[in-house]
Amino acid sequence: MTDITRTGFDFDEWAKLAESDPKAFEKRREVLISATIDQAPEARRQRLRGLQWRVDQVRRMASTPLGACVQISEMLWDSVTGPDGLVNALDRLGRVVGGDDLDIKPVVTAKVLSLEPLMDGSSDTRSAQGQTQPS
Repeated sequence: MTDITRTGFDFDEWAKLAESDPKAFEKRREVLISATIDQAPEARRQRLRGLQWRVDQVRRMASTPLGACVQISEMLWDSVTGPDGLVNALDRLGRVVGGDDLDIKPVVTAKVLSLEPLMDGSSDTRSAQGQTQPS
């Protein structure tokens, strides 16, 4: 099977195959997914296979392709915003890096600019910004 990352994805070709020969489309889809998972780092392959199994089960059990798409999209969003999702993981990481979990507070520094009038008593903001006053 050709490496899709180098050749690109031809949507029209896949759509024609799905329309003309759904069984061949499914077989080709399975081969491509398997090849993609096999290219992943060894430590991630089992998780990816499990996730693909869940996606396949949703597709199999859904009454329509659109229904499957909605359910798979919900799975995606749950993995991002749900309990133990990406948002929570990033929040936990931010607390550790920011020091909340370690009783260490990040050092915040800033240059403080004076907002007092100029020494010569002028209140013209153009002078304060380095522009010359008209004579």
